Amino acid sequence: SGGVMRWNHLEFSNPTAKFSRIEGMLEWNAVDPTKSSVKATIPMSGVSTGVPDLDDDFRSTDLFDFAKFPSATFTSTRIAKAAGTNHYTVTGDLAMHGITKAVTLDATINKVGDNPRNHLPSVGFEATATLKRSDFGLGRYVPQVSDEIRIELTMEASDVVETEKHDRAEAAEVAAEAAKKATQTPKKN
Repeated sequence: SGGVMRWNHLEFSNPTAKFSRIEGMLEWNAVDPTKSSVKATIPMSGVSTGVPDLDDDFRSTDLFDFAKFPSATFTSTRIAKAAGTNHYTVTGDLAMHGITKAVTLDATINKVGDNPRNHLPSVGFEATATLKRSDFGLGRYVPQVSDEIRIELTMEASDVVETEKHDRAEAAEVAAEAAKKATQTPKKN
């Protein structure tokens, strides 16, 4: 799971920063997705622009101040059906840079079902939102750098109980294989 934030720089370009390692919990209601809820944490240390100097700016007290504000969180407060198949609006509180504001995501559920690779019950979705940096005390360099930022997310969630069972089974399999290799005697040439 991860995301991208996109802004405009002096009308010349639309740079991006990627954020990875999003952690969270989705309480999924398959019968009525509007009764679901989501809480996600974004470690700011996972934000990268691909430009070292710009990454340093993001970390600094001039912008995100990662040392003081190491993560951002989103907690849904309402999910509503929107026009179109598998389309929903997810409203929630985004806490970032010491400020909490209501944000609405446009979300599309990609698929619900068993993941064919690990056979875990899973749900995947995409979501987008546009927000203003200045709403979160991050308005430095406006208007040279646009106040509006577009956020694009891609998420995949697996059933936590089944994932833990799967992980334990995999760990046991790896341990058994290691024990088997340890007891085998090497052939002499």
